[in-house]
Amino acid sequence: MLQDKIRYSAPVDIWKSQSSKYYYGCSNRGLNFARAVTEGESNGYLLIATSGGLNQQRTGITDAVVVARILNATLVVPQLDHHSFWKDDSDFEEVFDVDWFISNLSKDVTTVKRIPDKVMRSMDKPPYTMRVPRKSAPEYYLDQVLPILLRRRALQLTKFDYRLSGSIDEELQKLRCRVNYNALRFTKPIEELGMKVVKKMKNMAHRFIAVHLRFEPDMLAFSGCYYGGGDKERNELGAIRKRWATLPELSPEGERKRGRCPLTPHEVGFMLRALGFKNDSYLYVASGEIYGGDETLQPLRELFPNFYTKEMLVGEDLKPFLPYSSRLAAIDYIVCDKSDVFATNNNGNMAKILAGRRRYMGHKRTIRPNAKKLSSIFMARDEMDWDTFARKVRSSQIGFLGEPEEMRPGRGEFHEFPSSCVCEKDNSKNDPVQSNYLNTSQEWREWRRRG
Repeated sequence: MLQDKIRYSAPVDIWKSQSSKYYYGCSNRGLNFARAVTEGESNGYLLIATSGGLNQQRTGITDAVVVARILNATLVVPQLDHHSFWKDDSDFEEVFDVDWFISNLSKDVTTVKRIPDKVMRSMDKPPYTMRVPRKSAPEYYLDQVLPILLRRRALQLTKFDYRLSGSIDEELQKLRCRVNYNALRFTKPIEELGMKVVKKMKNMAHRFIAVHLRFEPDMLAFSGCYYGGGDKERNELGAIRKRWATLPELSPEGERKRGRCPLTPHEVGFMLRALGFKNDSYLYVASGEIYGGDETLQPLRELFPNFYTKEMLVGEDLKPFLPYSSRLAAIDYIVCDKSDVFATNNNGNMAKILAGRRRYMGHKRTIRPNAKKLSSIFMARDEMDWDTFARKVRSSQIGFLGEPEEMRPGRGEFHEFPSSCVCEKDNSKNDPVQSNYLNTSQEWREWRRRG
């Protein structure tokens, strides 16, 4: 087996980008960015009903603040989704520090916890409810939403996730960053438990890798991919897939070739080892229910025996959080954010949100699988020796390691590539060290060739 042939060859520093020190997060408001209008001067009250899991709702909350700014509206603290697949009835103030959220954004948008009773009693009709198209431009909100807000005084936007265009004015992009990276802070109990997990990991190892695994049965069924589990897998995932009547028939092989299938835990382990992480590296695994349970995770454990989860580290402390998926996800979010290296097997909301945050916070090493190229390498892995396999994996991952040079305006979604909010230091171009870790450097090319 290929796994038996694994050996370690030290790469260029895979734990940390050498050029990250030349960049910094920059989201301060510009001199011409006017202060928020007061509640009494605003165009009305904007209510938001978010949608999805924790990180999907996070994007909705971030965009809600920007839309309130566009409309010159008073924002009512967004309502979290209680009806999605996760069935979590947590309110905003049970996940996020609501007072911090309101005060931190006070110069940008006036926010209230609820519409005042006096205002509600004076309204002829209840707040108007509508849903806007996905990725709507600011002009849509001004042309289609603002007139209703002015007429009704209060307006609720439902299913609010990715309802604002990724291409907006740079000052509004910076506001997105101020919301996402500064104003959205978890409650004290969540922060304390998350940092307790981080401390336990740091006490065991000087540095650690956090891996976010999306490998839940419903997620795999939705993907339409096949993972080698025979008729049992086909029948089980096929039955789950029937819950979505509108899903088309997909070719599992075609989806894998197109890079649309999440990596298995085993493949994540192979990727990390091929990139140069030794088997004594410490791994924190953030995940929900893994399809196949311990049997699916066992190959990853064998590749990285120092394998930990929040349940293993703070099991008793987790009990009050267990009924609430968003609060559990928040703990994983904190640990993944504070890890030295963050890796993922998917291209989901948490992966994108954390990738963007880690860029903003100093370009901490973030490994996203280039699934399209990796799929053919993994399918042929038993036909090549370890050196060849590792070299191919390393080559495929160039551009997917969280290097500052990977980020450029217009690439991907803003939440993943917050280019307007990352600045280059003035003296970086004069420092010869800056270019040492670029794809064109001799060191990098040598790292690619190593097995």
